[in-house]
Parts: sequence; structure tokens; C-alpha cells
Amino acid sequence: MMASIRRRLMVLVLASIVLVWSFALVSSYHTATQEAEEWEDVRLVQFAQTLAVVDEHDLAAISRTRFDAPDEDKDDDGLRDLLFQVSDTNGRILASSPELASLSSGNLPSNVEAGERTLMLGGQLWQAYTLHDASTGRTVQVLEIAASRSDLAASVARRISRPMAFALPVLALLVWVSIGRSLAPLKTLQKAIRTRDSSKLEPIDMGRAPTEVRPLVDAINHLLSQLRHSIKRERAFTADAAHELRTPLAGIKVQAQVALSAQDVAQQQLAMRRVVQGVDRSAHLADQLLLLARLDENETIANSPVELTAVARDTVVASEQNALRRGIRVTLVEDAAIEVIAEPTLMGILLHNLIDNAIKYGDVGGQVEVVVQRGIDAAWLTVRDDGPGVKAEDRARLTDRFFRATGTRANGSGLGLSIVVRIVEHFGAQLRFSSGIDGRGLAVEISFPRHTTMACRNPTQRP
Repeated sequence: MMASIRRRLMVLVLASIVLVWSFALVSSYHTATQEAEEWEDVRLVQFAQTLAVVDEHDLAAISRTRFDAPDEDKDDDGLRDLLFQVSDTNGRILASSPELASLSSGNLPSNVEAGERTLMLGGQLWQAYTLHDASTGRTVQVLEIAASRSDLAASVARRISRPMAFALPVLALLVWVSIGRSLAPLKTLQKAIRTRDSSKLEPIDMGRAPTEVRPLVDAINHLLSQLRHSIKRERAFTADAAHELRTPLAGIKVQAQVALSAQDVAQQQLAMRRVVQGVDRSAHLADQLLLLARLDENETIANSPVELTAVARDTVVASEQNALRRGIRVTLVEDAAIEVIAEPTLMGILLHNLIDNAIKYGDVGGQVEVVVQRGIDAAWLTVRDDGPGVKAEDRARLTDRFFRATGTRANGSGLGLSIVVRIVEHFGAQLRFSSGIDGRGLAVEISFPRHTTMACRNPTQRP
């Protein structure tokens, strides 16, 4: 398989030219053959008509002088003989070419039908035309060698093909140079790409790039833009993750040092419990970071029908122990059992993060509601609380990684809502913030498009 576009185009263009040229040559040859035959037929008829009316004295003079026609096959303007025989009504020969007697061993019969015919004379095939002139009573027969007609057509074909034979190498050179100049933008693009590395990912400027190259340049620039954003996001992610992990690791180290230096057993056990808690927080943070990394890399995650109400119910039950420690009551409110097209594990993580945030940042003794309901064009999932809420100026940054709202006292990594919004984007859903229960606290509302939702059974109510 050819690796060079230039060679491939060269072969295709030249092959096309040769194919068209060959077709034109064959067509010209056939056309020339037909025209030569027609011209020769007309010439024989005109010659016969002339001999039919020429005076006998002139016929005798013509018979003693060769009656010739130009030979198109000879460059030196050589001559090609035409033979004839003229007889009267009684069959008497009035005039005849001298060569005819030696070829035919006598005279040609005069009682032949008018028109064209072929005959063999002297070992050669001749084309003959017979004319019976009613006004003079003469019979005129004109002959020429049949091969001369094909020679004339071959001569025409050679004259057509000769310039093309000389022009083909010149044409090949011009095509090679033209293709090379046309492909020059690809070499420029190659040089521009070679200069790119991880520290130089700005778009390629090709100036007035050809129309055929422009989509390729645009695609490469789009890829460079994605790489630039990916590297920038990875560096920011690494820096933020290192910063966030430093705090729990430092706390673990301090508690471990306390446990090593403490003489009191109770103090040692308290320090070790805090070490375990710090390890748990670090492990949770690592899990969150890994999940966020998977979502950022747009890994293919298969979706399937998921019963949203069932996932919400299971997540509420799983959160009861955490809620009881803060005296918070978590309830599920559903007005329809709804299925959505999603991934069960991701849907569970989404709900867990929302409920965990509501419990963590809500007031002690407060309440959290998980609401599943069907709208006109979408299914809605809402998690709301009656806690202190979030200031309006901070809501726009709630989904930023590692962001924690002003005045927040609870411990957290600041990744929960970042993961939620990435999962929401993966599902093709929409997320927005509003006021919580009775106008207090915060509500996170997620709408799933209509084409991803379906009712699965009769509506029920569960407080």
C-alpha cells in the first residue's frame, strides 16, 4: 500500500490521463477510418463520373498518363495509383490503365452491377466502383488498393499520438511539481505540530490554509485545546489534592505522636481513635478523588434503567445512623415511583453525597427531606434541609472543587458537590440550588429529562 499521497495522486492522475488519451486515440482512429473510407468512396465516385463524360481522345491521353492521388501515409508526398477502365455499350474498351492488363490478365468484365465491390487482383485486395452512365452509355470502373484506406487512418492516428507521446513526460513532470506545491501546507502543518509539547499547546495558525486542510487544522487545534485544558485540570487537581491530603495526614501524625508519648492508657486510646478517624477521612477523600478522576476522564460507564425511588429509599436508610448522631431526621417524600436511565452505583453516590452534605452542614436537631416527584417534562430529585443555608454569593462556587462556604464549621473535603455535578452531567440532567425547607437552609434540585424517565408502578406516598 502506497504511503505517499504524492505518489498515489501521481499514479491516479497519470493513469486517468493515459486512460482518457487511449480512449481518445481509439475513438479518433475509428473516426479517421470512417472518414477516410467515406472520402475515398466519394473520390472514386467523382473520378468515375469525370471519366464517364471525358472525350475519347482525352481518355486515351489519360490512359497513357498515370492518374494518381496523394498518399497520406508518406511524408515525402509520394503518390498512390488509381486504376480505371472505360468501356462502351458494346463492351468495347475505350481506355484503360496500362497496369490493369498485367494485373487482371485481360480486361475487366463490363456487365457488373453498379456500385462498390472488392476483388482480388495481382495478389492484392482492391476496392472497385462501377458506374453505368445512361447519357453516354459508358461503363466506368475505378480501382484502388483497399489497404491504402487503413494506412490513411493509421497515419492520422500516428499524427495524433506522436505529440501526446512527447507531451506525456512533460505532463508527468508538471503534475509532480503541481501536486508537490499543493501538498506544501501539509509539510507546514507537520513542522508546526513537531514544535508542540506539553508546555506549548497553543492553536496552530496556518494563515490562508487550503479548504481541504482547514478541517484538519481545526481538528488538531480542538485536540490541542482539550489537551491544554486536561493538563491544566490535572495540575490543579494534583495541587488541590496534595493540599487537602496534607491536613488529615498532619493530624494523623500529631495524634500518633501523642499516642507514642502519652503515659495514660485512656489518652493513648483516644489518640489512636483519632488516628483511625483521620485514616478514615483520608481514605474517604482518596475515594472521592479517584471517582472524580474517573468522571473527569469521561470513562465509558454503562447506563441502565434505575428505580430512583428505590435508590433514594436505600440511601435514606443507610444515612440514618449518621443523621441520628446529630439528631437530624431524614425523610423520603415520593409522589411517583420513577425509573431513570442511569448507573446504579453513581446514582447511589450522588444521593449519598447530597444527603451527607445536608446532614453535615444542617443544624443539630433539624430535618432533611429527599423528594422524588414527576414533573410535566422531567423527573425531579430534591434534597433540602432547614439549616443555616448558603449565602447567595457563595452558591455560584458550591460546585468548585475543594470550595467551602464562608462560616462553615463542619469538616469536609469540599468535593461532594463537585462529584454530584459531574455525575449529573454524565446523566444528561440539570442541577440548580434554591431555598430549603420553609425558606430556610439549602435545596439541591436535579431534573432528569423526560426521555430518560419512565413510571414503573402506581404512585405511592411515604413520609
